[in-house]
Formats: sequence, C-alpha cells, structure tokens
Amino acid sequence: MHGPSPEMLYPLAGYPRAVFLKNFITRPNIEVGDYSYYDDPEGAERFEDRNVLHHFDFYGDRLIIGRFVAIASGTRFIMNGANHAMSGLSTYPFNIFGNGWEKGFDPKSWTDHSRGDTVIGNDVWIGMNSTIMPGVTIGDGAIVAANSTVVSDIPPYAIFGGNPAKVIRMRFDDATIERLCEIAWWHWPAERITRALDAIRSDDIDALEAFAEKKS
Repeated sequence: MHGPSPEMLYPLAGYPRAVFLKNFITRPNIEVGDYSYYDDPEGAERFEDRNVLHHFDFYGDRLIIGRFVAIASGTRFIMNGANHAMSGLSTYPFNIFGNGWEKGFDPKSWTDHSRGDTVIGNDVWIGMNSTIMPGVTIGDGAIVAANSTVVSDIPPYAIFGGNPAKVIRMRFDDATIERLCEIAWWHWPAERITRALDAIRSDDIDALEAFAEKKS
C-alpha cells in the first residue's frame, strides 16, 4: 500500500471532521493539490463557502493550494473582493446596493487594484484561526502559527506568526532550504513517497537527497 487515495473524502477512519479538500472544491477559481486536508469540527465540507471569503468571479483572482498542505480549523482566506475602491473621496461601495447607485460605477476601480492570486505552496502547515490576506504567497514547507494574520509573502521553510505575521525563525539554514526545494518530494508519485518516508520524516537531508538521486 502507498497511503490513502487522494480521492478519498474522509481519509481518517472515524474522524469525519478532516477531509481531503480538493474533493469538495467546485469553484473553478480554487485549486487544491492532492493530500491537502482541512480539519474542522463544524463541517470541513463547507470550506468554499465558510473559509474563502469575498471571492468573486469578476475579479479573476485564484486561490491555489499545493500538495500535502495541512489547514487547521478556522483558517480564513480573504480574497480581493474584500477590498473597496480607494481612488475617490469615499470608500463606501455604493454600487453594490443598486437602486440607481450602480450608475456610473467602473468595475476597474476595484479590479485594477487586485493584489493577484493567493498561493499556498506544498507541505505547508497553517495553524488554527489564521487569516490569509489577498495576494500573498506562502512558500513550500512554511509554518503559520495559530491566530496569525498573514499580510505579506512567506519564504519557503519559514515559521511565521503574529498580527501582522512576521518571520519568527527559519526552519533550516539557507543551504538546506535550497536543497529541499530542489528535491521537491511532494511532486513524487505516492509509491516513491512511501519508499522514502523514513528519509522524509527524518532530519537527515543527505538521506533524502540520496533517495532523490535514485529517481526510482
């Protein structure tokens, strides 16, 4: 056996609060990689509606979540639709209420200020009740501490925390991070990951790199 099928809805037997997230995604502007899971006792299946906020098609921004991402309960992704136009004298969104207030509104006053896609790398761990703001990129292997508000990009293998969140420390030295990003074990097929699990779970980068060089 080579781990659970990424097509499983509930990968933990007897624990329905955790789901392989990609199997519950219906929106074309959300992408989730294999084995990434969301854990929520109040219904992880409703992630799209409850945890991805202000995500409107006309903005064109995407939420992209890589493989092997662990997302704890209460995590929220705030998308670009939460932003108000700031080019005028008022930031009040008159147009959304209609009844004549929509006349003369130029959608570009919103979309031209989009911060782009929100991208979560591979093997990322996001702690409980974290808030990810629009347009940030979280690098591979990063950890976001619980109750953090992420307003800027997180480099690979950084531990980020606080409000606003900042780097607390790096998980490894620069040379090791470079090697880990090059190995990119999360892109391997499940069979290969299974064979390499001892190396992946260890703190021995040489062992993992040696396995990667076998390419089998």
